[in-house]
Amino acid sequence: MAADRSWLAVVRIEDRNGRERILYFCRAFLLMKDGVNVSKSFLFQDHCFYHGHVRKHPDSWVALRTCSGFRGLISLNSSDTYYLEPISSVDPVYHSLLSTKELPIKGGNCYHTHHTTHPNLISNLLTSFHSRFRRQNQDYEKTKARIMEIANYVDKFYRALNIRVPLIGLEVWTERDQCIITEEPNATLWSFLQWRQKLKSRKKHDNAQLLTGVIFKGTTIGMAPLEGMCSLENSGGINVDHSELSIGAAATMAHEIGHNFGMSHDHDSCCVEATADQGGCVMAAATGHPFPRVFSYCSKRDLDRYFQKGGGMCLYNMPNMKDLVGGKKCGNGFVEDGEECDCGEPDECENDCCNPNNCTLKEEVQCAHGMCCEGCKLKQAGTMCRRPAGACDLPEYCTGASPYCPANVYLLDGSSCQYGMAYCYNGMCLTHEQQCLQLWGYGAQPAHDVCFEDVNAAGNAFGNCGKDEHGNYVKCKKSDAKCGKIQCHSAATKPKGTNAVSIDTTIKTGGTEVKCRGTYVYSTQDGQGDLPDPGLVMTGTKCGEGKVCRDRRCQNASFTELETCLARCHNNGVCNSNGNCHCNQGWAPPFCEKPGLGGSVDSGPVQYGSETVLYLLFQQDRNLGVTWPYKPNSEMLRDPQPTALQWGVTGSPGKIVNVK
Repeated sequence: MAADRSWLAVVRIEDRNGRERILYFCRAFLLMKDGVNVSKSFLFQDHCFYHGHVRKHPDSWVALRTCSGFRGLISLNSSDTYYLEPISSVDPVYHSLLSTKELPIKGGNCYHTHHTTHPNLISNLLTSFHSRFRRQNQDYEKTKARIMEIANYVDKFYRALNIRVPLIGLEVWTERDQCIITEEPNATLWSFLQWRQKLKSRKKHDNAQLLTGVIFKGTTIGMAPLEGMCSLENSGGINVDHSELSIGAAATMAHEIGHNFGMSHDHDSCCVEATADQGGCVMAAATGHPFPRVFSYCSKRDLDRYFQKGGGMCLYNMPNMKDLVGGKKCGNGFVEDGEECDCGEPDECENDCCNPNNCTLKEEVQCAHGMCCEGCKLKQAGTMCRRPAGACDLPEYCTGASPYCPANVYLLDGSSCQYGMAYCYNGMCLTHEQQCLQLWGYGAQPAHDVCFEDVNAAGNAFGNCGKDEHGNYVKCKKSDAKCGKIQCHSAATKPKGTNAVSIDTTIKTGGTEVKCRGTYVYSTQDGQGDLPDPGLVMTGTKCGEGKVCRDRRCQNASFTELETCLARCHNNGVCNSNGNCHCNQGWAPPFCEKPGLGGSVDSGPVQYGSETVLYLLFQQDRNLGVTWPYKPNSEMLRDPQPTALQWGVTGSPGKIVNVK
């Protein structure tokens, strides 16, 4: 190993055919701050996880752990990938280099429930439960090192989608599990998500993933709610640590996070990026070996649609840089205290405004990063930097003093949308009609209420209100019927999706016949229910006046916070997700009682000029109108600033170690 001024390490390896590969890699600053206790015989003992590339291979990438020997992936291209690991863990001097096609990775299925130019950031929190700890001989450091290696791979996979996944928290349950973990994946998932809601109050994060050693029934190795990202109830997933190789669990975790991002399973024609022999694509319904490591064009399309309708609101807000691993370091790509900019290592920096050697701005430069920075100069105050993404989002404007767009805010949960037919929930307007359109295509509409009531009272695979802790289908009460399997009217032959079939029912009511069309997604493997069920009504969908679907029940929604906020806005605005007034044009924040340009204390100053004024009507107890300037510019759909998924990993109840 030899040092280089630009790269932290250069490694020369030789494969079994005598071909030399030279690897260049820099530290991946996206893991836990306290590092790992490692062997004293290797360099870079304080920082073990790296990303890089192979010389003379422009499409290559490397993700390695360097403590106690080298372990990780070396990908030359989509069809030629190798796994490097020590031959002996006792004396990690000699290494083996195997093609990923030779790796013994157990296959499995996923089951998920239905419910830019710069990277987006998701702060992720990982939890390793008690059996995983026992499998590592109750060695906390060994358990933590494995989890961090998995996180390093996940981050690398998502970089291809312009998303970074920094790990900001890690819990290892060393004595007992903190939630119910059984062989029934559905019960385990909802137990973990309920535990995560409590965790959210003590550790801020965007998404949490559970890594478990328990083997689920059938071939299921993971489960996550579809489109759950950023929501309090559904932003997380469960993953079986099913392989001796960390890359196996990483592929599963990347898949489950994909479901949280709104990615469905790939259809047969989706994955053109990699053949089955090359591992296929990450969002395949069933995985084997070699492991998948690329996303299909269908997954990218699903992700874009999810963002465009207002999903993933938390990704536009930067995580606390103090939580990122490695501490403050020029060259990690994140602007930290004492830095004016950070464009990465010198060899990878493509920013004309930033000096990569010391993370300072170049002469006569005002800024280097951010939606409010253009040509190294700050944009004028009032310039829109983030347009609304969907009916429940609000715009943000440059302040003139910062290169960054203000933190993303949206309409407060419970705000009316879709002409009073729905409520905003986590920045999205969820309706039965929208879900019917997604399932059946153009012209689809929700069926008559009697369809929901009759079909969902059956408590079988075709009509239900979810499953209980034993995996049995639950009959819907009449009051909860519109939160079970969705029923639609459609002229289409069948629902969208390769494995989707129509469940048609005719019900006589009041002397007339009512046609009901439900959706059932069948599995092609062993009859297991390991494919997503897009037929369940999504959490947050309006099911009655003042009621929304939660936990497959139609529950009263408390709008106390919304009503209190609206009372402060003097009939001249709406309420944002911070509980502040967003004023109509002509009224000034914070309370919309004095003349002004509109906006809120969170949005940045509004400026009117040649911009088109967009007018939306929201129906509450009274009609409310809100206006804001809008420039039709597709580039504003996605915030080009790093969007971070802040996440973590969890283990078992009892003594909790290393909670960040």
